[in-house]
Amino acid sequence: MKKQIDIKRLVTLGLLLAAEVILSRFLSIATPIVKIGFAFVPVVVTAILYGPVWSAVVAGAGDFIGAILFPIGPFFPGYTIPAAISGAIFGIILYNKKPGILRSFMASSLSLLICSLILDTLWIWMTSSTATAASLLPTRLLKFGVMLVIETVTVFAISKQETIIKRIKCKTVR
Repeated sequence: MKKQIDIKRLVTLGLLLAAEVILSRFLSIATPIVKIGFAFVPVVVTAILYGPVWSAVVAGAGDFIGAILFPIGPFFPGYTIPAAISGAIFGIILYNKKPGILRSFMASSLSLLICSLILDTLWIWMTSSTATAASLLPTRLLKFGVMLVIETVTVFAISKQETIIKRIKCKTVR
């Protein structure tokens, strides 16, 4: 029997997607090289509730919708790929798992290392006419260190809120 998406899940995913766009585009500090904010929070909540596929969809769609509706510069699809990968990483590590600081650190460090430090730095270097990889690395490493602490603590705090997560979580209608 094919699984269907129920209304509660659809509404929850829509709200999390909207929250991701708002946190990313309006409530973050963005420079051409570094962006610091809490747009990862709705993605983490999606990862805990619905797993890697839905968290990748929310992260990727949030990046795409934010770039189309509220552009910071020209749209480059390369930035959407790491956003979706980051959502998938959070989903793989956090979905249906017992919360812990080590799991939170692992999810945050892998997401930041692969998506922010490696892929986003590569895209910035490719799309920038003046920046060299060596000139980008110190700033990107500093961002990695700061965001690793912030994300780990935040992901751990969110994952420990089991009563809230259980109230939001919905079952699939068959």
